[in-house]
Order: sequence, then structure tokens, then C-alpha cells
Amino acid sequence: MKKLIVCMLFFCFVIQSVVYANPKNRTEWEETGNVVWEVQTNKKLIALTFDDGPHPKYTNEILLLLDKYHAKATFFVVGQRARSYPELLKTMHRKGHEIANHTYTHPNMNQINTNRLQEEMKKTDEVIYTAVKIRPALFRPPGGNFNTRVVETAKANQHLVVMWSWTQDTKDWANPGTKKIVNKVCRNARPGNIVLFHDFGRDRTQTIQALDIILKRLSKEGYQFVTVSELLAENQIHVTNE
Repeated sequence: MKKLIVCMLFFCFVIQSVVYANPKNRTEWEETGNVVWEVQTNKKLIALTFDDGPHPKYTNEILLLLDKYHAKATFFVVGQRARSYPELLKTMHRKGHEIANHTYTHPNMNQINTNRLQEEMKKTDEVIYTAVKIRPALFRPPGGNFNTRVVETAKANQHLVVMWSWTQDTKDWANPGTKKIVNKVCRNARPGNIVLFHDFGRDRTQTIQALDIILKRLSKEGYQFVTVSELLAENQIHVTNE
């Protein structure tokens, strides 16, 4: 009897491992069409993204800078923070920016089960819908940590998983210095990039200062700043909001 139980447990473990086995590399993930890092385009388009907000001070300062340079961006919001600032979400939406899902509490993705992940996504969707009457089409996992279970859960909730260009992680969360943030983005700027910033966490003054310089410099080089969904449309990847 004990041998039978052990065998059954082993069999279940093997089956679960097969079901949730990850593609080995980024190329395999991209081929599934379920995870995006950047978009292939010849147009000088870049998508700026901001994680973990909104924040009443820093997000508003970012919005003012985006206005200044006629730029659009995508904000991956944390649901419990977004619920505290519905008017800020309305401002984002009114100005033509995209609001996307970044879970409700920003949990450790390596320790979360499927049911809780579903709840995190759905609660954030509802917060966004209550504020702007649109359900987000995009999802970014906290820390950029994902596996097949995360991707399939996102698909079940009608979300596309969006990461960022490997050369465009500003690491601004660590406050590396305004100059380093600027150099990271501008030296690596390519059509179709998705850039990662943060509008919540520590003092985001460096992010604000760097963003002003980046927008000014890349605008002079002919770049336009669009939402992630607008960028995806260049590759005929259409996402829908309800």
C-alpha cells in the first residue's frame, strides 16, 4: 500500500512538471506568442513602461513630463495602490496612456499558487475597470518572474504577458544615478524597445530627472513614444480592452 501511494505521488509530480514545464529560452517563449519583450519594427517607436504605482507624487510628475513631450506610456499598476488613487487612474486614461495589470499586492511569484494568482489579477482588473471602465489587456508579473502556470493564468484572464527589452532595464529602483539611467536607455535605444521604469518604491527623483533628459534626447533623434498596445499593433498583435 505504501509503495502504491509513493508511486501515485511520484506520478502526480511528474505530470504536474510536464504540464508546467517552461520553454527553455526567450525564443521559444516568443514563438508561443504569449510573452512579449519587444516588437520588430522599422519605425522609431518606443514604449515606456512604469511599474508598481501609482504614486500621488511621482506618477503625477511623470504624467507632466509625458505631456511636455507629447509622449504616451503604459502603467503597470498594483491593484491595492490603484484603488487608493482612482482619480489618478482617470487622469492617466484621459491623457491617452495605457493602464495594465501588475497584480493586486505585488506578491512573490515564486511562492504564489494558481488560485491566488487568479484572484490577484481579477481584483486588479476590477479596480481598473471601476475607475476607467476598461479592463486591462496586458499583465506584467512582479519581478519579471514567470513560468507556464503564470502565462496560462494570464491567458485565462485574457491578458498578454509583457516584459521589457533585455537592454532596457533601467534598474532605476536601485537609484543608480540619473546619468546611468539616461545612458542605459539612450545608448541602447532601438525601434520597438519596451523600457522598464518604476513610479513607486524609493525616492524616484532620479527617474524623473532621467526621464526628462531621455524624452528630450530621443525625441530629437526622431523617436515617438507610444503605449505597449500601440507598439504591438505594429506587429499586428492586437489586444482588446472591454
